[in-house]
Amino acid sequence: MAKSEPGATRRRGPNDPERRARIARAAIEVVAQRGIDGLTHRAVAAQADVPLGSTTYHFATLDDLLEVALHEAAERNVHALKEWEAALPPDADFAAALAELVMGYINEQYRDTVVEYDLYVAALHRPALRKASAAWDEALIEFFGLRTDPLTGRLLAGLFCGLLMQAALADPRPTRAEIETLFRRAIDGPAA
Repeated sequence: MAKSEPGATRRRGPNDPERRARIARAAIEVVAQRGIDGLTHRAVAAQADVPLGSTTYHFATLDDLLEVALHEAAERNVHALKEWEAALPPDADFAAALAELVMGYINEQYRDTVVEYDLYVAALHRPALRKASAAWDEALIEFFGLRTDPLTGRLLAGLFCGLLMQAALADPRPTRAEIETLFRRAIDGPAA
């Protein structure tokens, strides 16, 4: 086998079109394992099984990594909500369905819920992330408005996010009936 000449360039392997997306998913996983403060290019590279230079090539700063992780988490969350809503019958009791959804997020999907809120709340201290967090809010408002109206959609989005945060932190967690009562009030208004 002939040695390469000094200064000769080495041929690169095939392009990895999934690398950027894999790095984004790895950033979410690092936040899940270590929190926002544990997010580093090195940790993400190890999680994604890519060279460190790949993470810095695609995402120069930690804020860039956080932003792509926030976008990825938001897209996954909104996609899952759309699938959930599409599976609901048109005449479903929306308040009861929302309560059941929240219970799923704070029980079976607790880890994902915590990661999503870590990323979402990071925008409070990182102005570069605010646009991504606001876009997530708007997607939720639009989503909830499809079953109700735009104003109630905004109210439900705020209630949904607030309940998830409160319920994830509460000990003991609220019951499904308590959560349903809140959604019912938001949708139906005060009792006569």
